[in-house]
Amino acid sequence: MRTTSLPYILVVDDEEDICEIIKFNLESEGFRVDTAHSAEAALQKQLKKYQLFVFDIMMKGMSGFKLTDEIRNKKKLKTPVVFLTAKNTENDKLTGFSLGADDYITKPFSVRELNARVKAVLRRPNLNEDMEPVNLKVGELELDQDKKKLFLEGNKVDLTPHEYYIMKLFMNNTGKVFNREEILNYAWKENINVLDRTVDVHITRLRKKLGEYGKFLISRSGHGYCFEIE
Repeated sequence: MRTTSLPYILVVDDEEDICEIIKFNLESEGFRVDTAHSAEAALQKQLKKYQLFVFDIMMKGMSGFKLTDEIRNKKKLKTPVVFLTAKNTENDKLTGFSLGADDYITKPFSVRELNARVKAVLRRPNLNEDMEPVNLKVGELELDQDKKKLFLEGNKVDLTPHEYYIMKLFMNNTGKVFNREEILNYAWKENINVLDRTVDVHITRLRKKLGEYGKFLISRSGHGYCFEIE
């Protein structure tokens, strides 16, 4: 039985058969699914109600890239986007990720792969980014989200992009425990082939970079990590 708490997905593809196949299989997994056969039709829907978009790229009229640009920059929506397309060159993928895509599946695709990737994107922590402040402050730590920089007592802490996203996750959710898979899904969204051990290595590096604040990156045995100031 469907309930309103189930994730709501919008699939946009100008091939009606593909839309129906995706809809049938995702609904079989328990999701609620709407479809549209053009980007223009998708823009007429109440887009804020969806938790995930699945967009084809090469469509008649407006492309999936243009559609994503519209919802990101004009409608200011941070809803996750999965591209489903025959365009599989490195430049195509880089373009998709630069527009804010969360995953990229090339045609032909297997239904099992599609289901797995959709579930992985939906499992990523929801930080409600439309509402988050420009700067996050926890104690003497300040994360400038516009400049992608971390400051400790006013001094810049040099972070790699993955370290930045780990700190963003923790500072948005102080005290909440995240397992390694959740951290990987958030901080390495462009690469699903990263080992769990990578998280441990980055946490160790972050502890060193944070000095006295490093002790607040806490390991919960058997559960994961959290950032908690005592």
